[in-house]
Amino acid sequence: MTTASLGLRSSGSYGSLQQQQFQNGGSPFQASPPVPPRKPPKMFKEKEGLFLWICKFAPRKKIGMMLLCVVSAAVFLWVLYVGKGEDTQELIMSMNSGVFPPDTGQIRHIDSIEKNDVGKIASIESPPPPPLAHFKGYTLPPGNPCEGFTLPPPPADKKRTGPRPCPVCYLPVEQAIALMPDAPSFSPGVSSLTYIHEENLSKSEFGGSEFGGYPSLMQRNDSYDVRESMSVHCGFVRGARPGHQTGFDIDDSNLLAMESCRGVVVASAIFGAFDLIRQPQNISEYAKGNVCFYMFVDEETENFLRNSSELDSSMRIGLWRIAVVHNLPYDDPRRNGKVPKLLLHRLFPNARYSLWVDAKLELVVDPYQILERFLWRKNASFAISRHYRRFDVFVEAEANKAASKFDNASIDFQVDFYRKEGLTPYTRAKLPISSDVPEGCVIIKEHIPISNLFTCLWFNEVDRFTPRDQISFAIVRDKIREKTNWTLNMFLDCERRNFVIQGYHRDVLERWPPPPLPGAIAVVHPPPPVIDETLPNISASSFVTSPIKKIPTKRGRERKSRRHRKVIPG
Repeated sequence: MTTASLGLRSSGSYGSLQQQQFQNGGSPFQASPPVPPRKPPKMFKEKEGLFLWICKFAPRKKIGMMLLCVVSAAVFLWVLYVGKGEDTQELIMSMNSGVFPPDTGQIRHIDSIEKNDVGKIASIESPPPPPLAHFKGYTLPPGNPCEGFTLPPPPADKKRTGPRPCPVCYLPVEQAIALMPDAPSFSPGVSSLTYIHEENLSKSEFGGSEFGGYPSLMQRNDSYDVRESMSVHCGFVRGARPGHQTGFDIDDSNLLAMESCRGVVVASAIFGAFDLIRQPQNISEYAKGNVCFYMFVDEETENFLRNSSELDSSMRIGLWRIAVVHNLPYDDPRRNGKVPKLLLHRLFPNARYSLWVDAKLELVVDPYQILERFLWRKNASFAISRHYRRFDVFVEAEANKAASKFDNASIDFQVDFYRKEGLTPYTRAKLPISSDVPEGCVIIKEHIPISNLFTCLWFNEVDRFTPRDQISFAIVRDKIREKTNWTLNMFLDCERRNFVIQGYHRDVLERWPPPPLPGAIAVVHPPPPVIDETLPNISASSFVTSPIKKIPTKRGRERKSRRHRKVIPG
């Protein structure tokens, strides 16, 4: 409160305001009625009236206490101003303007000073935290080629009925990098997410592991009750930090480098020497210098790479930085692969975006173009392609059983459990949800609390039930959508095939013959003759030549002669 709020104005300030009015309103020498010569000026009348008002109301208790508080506050601020110097000046200026430095936690802002019956200060409250800036998406400018881009109809080729790529409109790399958001996207429902750490584990009803913990069914249901502050199981339940004495252990040098990744991460994994390393193509120089490319391998794969002379002491193969994982938590290599696939936000705690690519795929589009196309332009924090043929979880489960992907009894138990929780077959009534079955070989993700929660709960389902993550995707998504308005981008599978090229696993490739050298002429040799060793040995002298009967080439009615051939003597 200042003297101006109490109506106390000095003659200079009031006169300057009056002078400003004259300048704004025109010339001050306008015609006016004659004024008696003995009448004092208006300014002195107001001063006299103000002085009489103060003298009249000052003896009253309430007004007097209020004036005393104002004078005391003014003296206190003046003492701080003189004694503290420049720091106190900044503090007073921030109090007057209502803006505070972000790192001064001890500063309190006087929101309101109310007087009660005894004239004391009623409330001194801390200010509410300023609203965080969030990325709200954007629209491409008119005339941009990608602004009105639509998919052309599929080619009418009856010979090709399987999945195929379709055209995707990407912005140039420079424009995609320029559109990278400065602020994170809004996280609906949850703003603070922490992870449970347990050293003494006890098994629950069913499922779980030493790596992911043994959350009970009650804890599982509580994890789907989305709220502002949450603590959930999310792997790495033991050890000091993810990757250090937790199972799935990584060398300290790699852990430090992974913590320093603060932008975009592209990650893949090979366990059990199951795949060959494929190098990303068409990567810009900016992405080569700013994107973290990590390939997680186990000790078996490391030995295979060293024996094949692909890996040397630099621990790099092309763009990939090789991170060797020790003490794998599972016996199944495919289940081990779910750790980096779904928990990249734990391995890279400071990264903003991640792109997971299965090892059998070859990335052929720049990561910034992919992020712009499937996240930023859609204002989404999670993107995954849907299956090209199957949309229903129950159909997907039967396909997994037919292909012997996992134990059939375990798949049936998982599907029946989800059916009892309310999972229904997919129908058009679920729109705008376009599918219940993803093609999980590519995951595009922004590391914000809601998307991190989704992948944590998805991993918990994989850890409790079967490692077939396509079966547990829909139940996790639907349970989160019941509590929030969070949506994810499920794009077409043909669009995924546009920026990755599907390959084959190593065991399949090794059974194929090596490709011919360029320019070489393939020589086809006849098969060797087959000798039947069961025939008796025939000497050359007993070998009799006989004329070869001519076999007719045309089929016709066989004619047989009944006449006997004449024998000529001699």
